[in-house]
Amino acid sequence: MAGVDDTQGAALAAYQQYVKQVMSERGFDDERVSQKFMLLLEEAGDFAQAARQKANLAQATDAPVEDLNDAAADVFAILLDICNQLGIDLERAFIVREHKNQNRTWE
Repeated sequence: MAGVDDTQGAALAAYQQYVKQVMSERGFDDERVSQKFMLLLEEAGDFAQAARQKANLAQATDAPVEDLNDAAADVFAILLDICNQLGIDLERAFIVREHKNQNRTWE
């Protein structure tokens, strides 16, 4: 079984490989990309709700709110899972994109 402690302080690629391994171990590697995107949106909603709570913004008092850190971690893991399924090296994609962004004009 994969050990998350082995990834601490590692490059993003190590986290991406870890997620690939644990998704397989947990039986989630057969889900389609469309299913994973729906889950990503659901988890992003949980993250937004937790962020709203932290910012003291109005929200329903009877709705359970997930821990902000847990919600962020869920979004991260699912994004890595989707990238794995689509063959995207997220670390490399981020670096390439940032090189493009550095040459853009921001106002």
